[in-house]
Amino acid sequence: SAAAKLFGMTPSAVSKLVTRLEARLGARLVNRSTRKLQLTAEGQAFHQRCVTILSDIAEAECEAAAGRAPRGRVRVNANVAFGNQILLPLVPAFLAEHPELSIDLVFTDQVVDLIEERADIAIRVAPGPLRGNQLMARKIGESGVAVVASPDYIARHGEPKTPAELVKHNLIGFNFARSVEGWPFRVDGALISIAAVGNTQVGDGEIARQLAVAGIGLARLGRFHVEAEIAAGRLVTVLDDFNPGDIEVIHAVY
Repeated sequence: SAAAKLFGMTPSAVSKLVTRLEARLGARLVNRSTRKLQLTAEGQAFHQRCVTILSDIAEAECEAAAGRAPRGRVRVNANVAFGNQILLPLVPAFLAEHPELSIDLVFTDQVVDLIEERADIAIRVAPGPLRGNQLMARKIGESGVAVVASPDYIARHGEPKTPAELVKHNLIGFNFARSVEGWPFRVDGALISIAAVGNTQVGDGEIARQLAVAGIGLARLGRFHVEAEIAAGRLVTVLDDFNPGDIEVIHAVY
């Protein structure tokens, strides 16, 4: 139904096309039930190969048309922190360099479906490699993570010296599901996780950063997000000796 809507067809027409494709290939690509559809192993392999071929074709077309100015609309989805800190400063120069392009920016920390949202590119910031992703992805960077607080908060509540002392502090958490729940720390060689418990839950990292600067509590955020605040003295890092060294990898998914 989603594919039919995307291409302006009826669901039955799409179903017939899939059936005809299976007949031509002599292989079942989709397992069907009354409640859901699921790709078979052959279907997954065929889909991934087709995605690669289409990407190669698109790249070949771009190379062939390299002398022509890019044009059209590019819809970009990114998390709020990356969008504000990294993407927005690039927009003026980008549009000046490509006057026939327009960009449509959507910043949210909720993971969206690119097809459903009709986004061309999504920026994903997550620990380690992307999992379960059937789209194309290109790594564009990585960032360490740190626990931060304002000097004012530390002056009023003291600085936690061990992860165990965090139970005495206000931790700014997130009100949506994340790939890694809790704050990880390495204590005596073992990896532990501390639940982010406090009186404030937020929907994106930018709000968490602003609240941390305002002295509401401690936050655990990507270094790229808080580096300027640390350099300016508006935030300080805490519990550095227990930092597990985890890395947030930044991908462009398309």
